[in-house]
Amino acid sequence: MTERIDIDFPFRVDRRGRTADVGYDGHIGDLIELVLFTSPGERVMRPDFGCGLLDLVFEPNSPELAATLQLAVHAQLERWLGDAIQIDAVVVESDDNVLRVRVAYVVRATGDRRTETFEGRAA
Repeated sequence: MTERIDIDFPFRVDRRGRTADVGYDGHIGDLIELVLFTSPGERVMRPDFGCGLLDLVFEPNSPELAATLQLAVHAQLERWLGDAIQIDAVVVESDDNVLRVRVAYVVRATGDRRTETFEGRAA
């Protein structure tokens, strides 16, 4: 069986001058990043898509905000990617103008366990 290849996100040209591609596990990571950092209302045909985490970078830190974000991220990932991944844990950390989200998950198609950290910076 041949490995599935998808277009890498964000779109770019690789060193060969071709559209950059990525394997299935990398594609899943790209999808998680899209869900995390897309603001609701940003997608015309899916106005409820995304978590909008970058909108919250400058909010005051508190245990309540962190807990709320973790629940919201978990819920949105389950909603939009629940058929592709099983989420084991979500940890949200805010530090100055950087928001870090660590997601531990299992890729359903392959059974691979992965933990990835996604960073968003305020402009």
